[in-house]
Amino acid sequence: MLKRAIEKGLLQINLVNIRDFAEGPHAQVDERPFGGGPGMLMMAEPIVKAIRSQRKEKSRVIYFTPQGKPLTAKKCKELAKQEHLIFLCGHYEGIDERAIELEVDEEISIGDYVLTSGMPAALVAIDAIGRQVPGVVGHPEGVSQDSFEHEAIFEGPQYTRPRVFEGKEVPETLLEGHHVKIDEWRKEKGLNKAKKIRPELAEKL
Repeated sequence: MLKRAIEKGLLQINLVNIRDFAEGPHAQVDERPFGGGPGMLMMAEPIVKAIRSQRKEKSRVIYFTPQGKPLTAKKCKELAKQEHLIFLCGHYEGIDERAIELEVDEEISIGDYVLTSGMPAALVAIDAIGRQVPGVVGHPEGVSQDSFEHEAIFEGPQYTRPRVFEGKEVPETLLEGHHVKIDEWRKEKGLNKAKKIRPELAEKL
């Protein structure tokens, strides 16, 4: 889906190697942190140079870190309206704070866990944000009906043929053709699942 969106000119994705902006014969981008501590830290200079090589007047720089604000459906919609996004992917034990202070506009987290780098987080963000761009998803109404896009938080269960599979039947409500009742049934089921799986979110309704 994203491949087709790129081919249509709806999205443009460029990869920038921070190491290309490093100094020295070994193109070093990491160094030991002042004050000690385990692991290495990404240096500020190559990061800042890399970002500035891509920054435009309306660019927004996002740094992926577990310490950032959660990437939500609302945030994806907001970011999809931006003209130009720059994603900074950290490695090792993190990056020099000065690079964040100088160039980063917002810190975002895709979950309360730590990855080996920010690249998987960037891929998640590209997918989640990209599908919010008009034309990327074939059926726009499909986006608005997804989980977290409406008040039920989770979308209701979906079924397709056959009507009976290993003794399990498609709920009768979905076969009656009454769209109002179907919508109500899906919202109820979605809300019930949210209460069971993510009660902390359901409490906000």
